[in-house]
Amino acid sequence: MLYIIGLGLGDEKDITLRGLEAVRKCEKVYIEAYTSLLSFGLSTDGISTLEKLYETPVTVADREMVEEKADAILSEARLSDVAFLVVGDPFGATTHSDLVVRAKKLGVQVQVVYNASVMNAVGICGLQLYRYGETVSIPFFTETWRPDSFYEKIQGNRSLGLHTLCLLDIRVKEPSFESLCRGKKQYEPPRFMTINTAIEQLLEVEQIRGESAFNEDTDCVGFARLGSEDQMIVAGTMRQLQKVDFGEPLHCLVIVGKTHPVEEEMLDFYKLKDDIHPKNNNEAA
Repeated sequence: MLYIIGLGLGDEKDITLRGLEAVRKCEKVYIEAYTSLLSFGLSTDGISTLEKLYETPVTVADREMVEEKADAILSEARLSDVAFLVVGDPFGATTHSDLVVRAKKLGVQVQVVYNASVMNAVGICGLQLYRYGETVSIPFFTETWRPDSFYEKIQGNRSLGLHTLCLLDIRVKEPSFESLCRGKKQYEPPRFMTINTAIEQLLEVEQIRGESAFNEDTDCVGFARLGSEDQMIVAGTMRQLQKVDFGEPLHCLVIVGKTHPVEEEMLDFYKLKDDIHPKNNNEAA
């Protein structure tokens, strides 16, 4: 059996009882390490924290292992119980759906254990989940690569009055371009996009496109470390949020569409006041 188990958003304790029972009976346990991270990251101490609670060794599975060596994981699952741990919910990233498809084609049984993800946790700010449009990803721009396909999706959502969840880029164990050219992989330091960088890039694209999908006065909500004890939730315009220090990763951003009075009442708890520089909004939550 291949168990694909959601870990939730905070720390090792957010795993469900069903998920914990499955992990403890598996002969091999992997944790996916590139679509998201738990609050303590994936350092040696962080993995030790997981292993202490789960009572079993945990192997970090980076992008290369999952995308290039998935057959080895699935071969193990044909002979024994294997757990594949995913931060958030198992289907929050398309690569995990691909893993299920490949498993089923090989005749490997799959059992999924669900958990909270950023896709539903953003509801804490008061914007109703059924009033969201298509989710977009904002990648890091480089000098030669500045993709803007997210622009049309945001524009389409806002034309319908819908909110847009923007997932911000995470770069973990990414090979540098120079090392690829030399044929020997060397990895860049981990990078996590901040809300400030995301807004800077969004406004840059708007300036180039000039189709008024959004501007500096567009209302947004910034989230940092969602699901953790020190989570931070701040509502304000793009201009206001650019000045806020949201602290450690992970960050995400919601571009607000047309709001209902009930949404506005809840959202008001998180609105940035000119004389306040928030550190966290957990009490308001």
